[in-house]
Amino acid sequence: MLAAYRPTGNGRVERQVLIVRDHVLAGRAFSSVEELNAAFTAWVPLRRAKVHGTDGEVIGLRAIRDHVALRPLPQTPYVVTQRYLRHVGKDCLAAFAFDANLYSVPARKVRPRQLVEVRATKSQIMLHATAPDRSGQTLLAVHSRAVGRGARIVDEKHWDGLPTGAGRRVTTGDGGLPRPRRHDALGPQAGPLAALLNRAAVTQVEVGRRPLSVYDELTGTRPFTTKPSAKESS
Repeated sequence: MLAAYRPTGNGRVERQVLIVRDHVLAGRAFSSVEELNAAFTAWVPLRRAKVHGTDGEVIGLRAIRDHVALRPLPQTPYVVTQRYLRHVGKDCLAAFAFDANLYSVPARKVRPRQLVEVRATKSQIMLHATAPDRSGQTLLAVHSRAVGRGARIVDEKHWDGLPTGAGRRVTTGDGGLPRPRRHDALGPQAGPLAALLNRAAVTQVEVGRRPLSVYDELTGTRPFTTKPSAKESS
């Protein structure tokens, strides 16, 4: 197996392209694909009858032995997928899942900022957890692949389990419900303490008032006076 864009790494395979060009295509013109295929089909037996320069074997006989050694194809076809790791948002959408499209995952099976694996085929988007669950499964959701960019592919069942806000406390008002008094919460045995904590009772307590001269006498200081301005003194 070779790295991408390194055609010179496997000369035996890449050399066949040059051989076909030199022996079948060079100096010839074809009016249709059928005529090109017929010319190639007539050339293949000539090529297979030759001895390979490296192996020293007849190419056709070596091909038969190689074909016998091949294993049968699996019953389940191999699915070619593109794989990515993406984070899940708070709305259980895989952010930037594929081609800037968002696909939902079950909210009860994931948590915000969790990494999920996106497997994209030509027609489907499959979302897998990076670790199997208790049953050994990793598949979270399957969606049809969106056409274009910026689409939201959402299964509304995946939102089951997200907070709706119904249990949150109201911060802009009391909701029309009477607010319990503090002395009611303390019980009938609270006595004077309940009266002090009662807002209505506090407003009825008389506050004593004293003139400032009383504090001057207690501290031995003179009353506070302001100096006359220049205009007043004149």
